[in-house]
Amino acid sequence: MTSSKTKPLYLSHAGPKLLDMPLLNKSSAFSEKERIAFNLEGLLPPQYESIEQQLDRVYQQYQQCHNDMERHIFLRDIQDNNETLFYRLIADHIEEMMPIIYTPTVGEACERFSDIYRSARGLFIAHHQKDRIDTIIRNATKRNVKVIVVTDGERILGLGDQGVGGMGIPIGKLSLYTVCGGISPAYTLPIMLDVGTNNQALLDDPMYMGCRHPRITGQAYNDFLDAFMKAVTARWPDALIQFEDFAQANATPLLQRYRDQFCCFNDDIQGTAAVAAATMLAACKAKQADITQQKVVIVGGGSAGCGIAEQWVKCLMAKGMTEQSARANIYVIDKDGLIVCGASGLADFQQRVAQDLAQLPHWQHDTAPGLLDVIELTQPGILLGVSGCAGLFDKTVISAMQAHNERPVILPLSNPVRCAETTPEQVLRFTQGKAIVATGSPFNDVEIDGNRVPVSQCNNSYIFPGIGLAVVSCGASRVTDAMLMAASFALADSSPLAMLGEGPLLPALSEIKSLSKRIALAVAEAAVTDGVAPKRSREELEACIEVAQWQAEYRDYERIAS
Repeated sequence: MTSSKTKPLYLSHAGPKLLDMPLLNKSSAFSEKERIAFNLEGLLPPQYESIEQQLDRVYQQYQQCHNDMERHIFLRDIQDNNETLFYRLIADHIEEMMPIIYTPTVGEACERFSDIYRSARGLFIAHHQKDRIDTIIRNATKRNVKVIVVTDGERILGLGDQGVGGMGIPIGKLSLYTVCGGISPAYTLPIMLDVGTNNQALLDDPMYMGCRHPRITGQAYNDFLDAFMKAVTARWPDALIQFEDFAQANATPLLQRYRDQFCCFNDDIQGTAAVAAATMLAACKAKQADITQQKVVIVGGGSAGCGIAEQWVKCLMAKGMTEQSARANIYVIDKDGLIVCGASGLADFQQRVAQDLAQLPHWQHDTAPGLLDVIELTQPGILLGVSGCAGLFDKTVISAMQAHNERPVILPLSNPVRCAETTPEQVLRFTQGKAIVATGSPFNDVEIDGNRVPVSQCNNSYIFPGIGLAVVSCGASRVTDAMLMAASFALADSSPLAMLGEGPLLPALSEIKSLSKRIALAVAEAAVTDGVAPKRSREELEACIEVAQWQAEYRDYERIAS
């Protein structure tokens, strides 16, 4: 019996209109029968090609690009012309091309969005269009949307406010949902909420394509978000909504407001937390350390750093610790030093991670201790950075970590590369190759004492594609804490270094599609247990996930009357 993936696709579109539809265009791979049936004769060169032949050509063209931005633009052009070819190309060269379609190159693409703009993708919804959001959403070319990534562009990576240029992030994220998670691009939609920008350079730039006014804030901003969420969930009630790169002041309140109403999550808070926790779990397994005995220092007291702290608390509680004892093991440092109880200006989520100065051993001062002080006082086994402060983890800091732990875990997770707290080469050289390191941005492997040490990128792409695949395949109506925890443990259990005693801390990117299936299964089982997805057996969930995964392969087309 022919599977649904090999059955012909019946289309009424023909001629130039069909060639202009990236989800359906096969370019030179249209067969003679299809060219005749769909009025394509004469519109294409006469040679009929397989997708493998097309891949050879576009990869050769890709190699002729002179720099990463040219490569990014080239790949985006392919995506805007032929999505099947684009995703097959990325899948075949994922380790080479992921840094081009996403971090770190996507950061520069966001900064230069208006300069390199070529064609529309997704939806742009401006604040002044608040009363027409329903109409705008109906203008979307995709009808059966299952995954949405939305941003307002205020905190793009470590680059700050990029205004409408932030659209590059949802586009890049959804590319990874497809190439890593196997979610059909027909089901994905990037959305940019343009509420203005406070980036004066953009406002002064005659090429800038966004709204030219300062950011809308306060009640007007909240009303706009409420109107958007109401409209988008009315149009696609079963879609997963991922919030991306919202500023700290808005990210946590929005998550708290919507997470129990809609199927949504914030990748910067929850996705980052899940992958960071998985990396710490894997590192502790690799050095055979009990996680309940490890002190953790997190540098960066924003929504990402505090989100990681909260996820680690849950990991420790899952191992039997009380919440109070778990929180006593985690020290979060912000620009003013350790976050302590009673400090002025703390957000609600920061107050939850604040430490009592009176409980710090041997600290006799009224002011909060700084990074080196905290390392000396607490003797942590794990140091994690999401501060965006390049070079913060210098030789003094790294050496202080190793003074108390032969194999310290050091995770400079800020990105892009220029914002990283340190480099893996520095970490390994300063610790004689004994530290366990993973980074937020891609770095080359390190050669030390004749040995090659693989460097894993602690990237959210290990987590969110699996979560999306789970939601789409099992019909989850919410994203719960237990689902995120399941993703963390599933990723940690896939660590080559932890499981085999050698190799990278996290699996190779070449394995990410099969890894996403394993994570999706764990997440789906958690969704069923939490009662937010229909009850199914493990075997039934596996079958649902298998069916949901899209393959970047051409299907045969047959013409029907329009």
